[in-house]
Amino acid sequence: MSHQLTELDSGLRVVTERMPGMRSVALGFWIGTGGVAETDDQAGLSHLIEHMLFRGTPRFGSQEIDEIFDAMGAEVNAGTGKETTSVYSRMLDVHLPRAFDVMADMVWRPSFNESDLDNERQIVLEEIAMYEDDPQDLVFDVLGEAVFADHPLGRAIIGRAEVVAGTPAAGLRAFHEARYVPGAVVVAAAGSVDHDALVQLVRDAGVERSGASVPPLVEPPEVTEPRVRFLTKDTEQYHVCLGSPGLARDDERRYALRVLDTLLGGTSSSRLFQEVREKRGLAYSVYSFQSLYHGIGQVGLYLGTRRDNVGRAIGVVADELNRIREDGVSADELDRARENVKGRLVLSLESTSSRMSRLGSSVLADLPVLGVDEVIERVDAVTHADVEALLADLYDPTRFSAAGIGVDEDTFRESLQPLGALVS
Repeated sequence: MSHQLTELDSGLRVVTERMPGMRSVALGFWIGTGGVAETDDQAGLSHLIEHMLFRGTPRFGSQEIDEIFDAMGAEVNAGTGKETTSVYSRMLDVHLPRAFDVMADMVWRPSFNESDLDNERQIVLEEIAMYEDDPQDLVFDVLGEAVFADHPLGRAIIGRAEVVAGTPAAGLRAFHEARYVPGAVVVAAAGSVDHDALVQLVRDAGVERSGASVPPLVEPPEVTEPRVRFLTKDTEQYHVCLGSPGLARDDERRYALRVLDTLLGGTSSSRLFQEVREKRGLAYSVYSFQSLYHGIGQVGLYLGTRRDNVGRAIGVVADELNRIREDGVSADELDRARENVKGRLVLSLESTSSRMSRLGSSVLADLPVLGVDEVIERVDAVTHADVEALLADLYDPTRFSAAGIGVDEDTFRESLQPLGALVS
């Protein structure tokens, strides 16, 4: 299966992939704006706008939008990330024109009615409060602050309560007009879709807005010395994240990093899961992760454990990181990790939604849209040398920043001693 890509005169791009045998279509609007696009005084506007897209347009009321998608047996949803906002749905192919019409209006012509905004502010403020009460999620933003300092990548996507509460409709509208420009939007679809027909739907939507310029990309942060950040909360567990700057989204080493992340802490047979949980019972949840952004990325790991175990658990992590860096990885675990990555990739891409997401995110980031076989070739090409080079570059425990949430900061800082140079 191959994709088709059309760029309109305005810069808006339409990308599709037809999947024979399907009767459904996954449709998404990908917008190049997210938490990184915001100043401190705007922190949370991308997320608040995402909510307001569902509050109605001059043509469709909020309840009417719900009823239209319910009548199609479909749901429409959205998400805000560090660098993107997406609005997406999946429907029967016969409903694609109607779904596109409504979603296009939501994305490009939200009402920003003041009374609706007042209600949505309260919903988002409740979401922020709920988020701040969940240390297992919150600790990742504490790590972001430790790794990226005052750069926008270090801020929470969900935003700051005072910005959400205090920004008027005019401020939201201005942010929307500046960021939701055609050149920063990709319309993606996968499944039972006709490319030319979708391109015509976009042309007929009247959203070209010629002359609107795409805001420049935010420059990545400078790599600095590791930091320690701790948030005191009355929790049963200590929630711990360790991490450092990683690879940019266009770095060809990203395939090797995905394999390495899998064997280090991405599966139940991975090193960290086996050593921390299965062999010693020091944590219920322990895993590694990686994120790729423009010009930089992040690698890290998470574990949640009781106060009595936090020092031992971090010690095991430090020992395992040092051991894998010194001894390398075995042929068996490298083969197992490669096969896992390929298996998850192929299984996920049997979904129209996953294919649409891959199309939209890749084109928006100006990355090549590779076929499944091409990606498999790149994963198969990952060698011991590739993995060990990344271990040397990215997984030195003494270069890790640390984030913790728990009841006592001194206990947390003492537990970090096995990591070595991390003291700040």
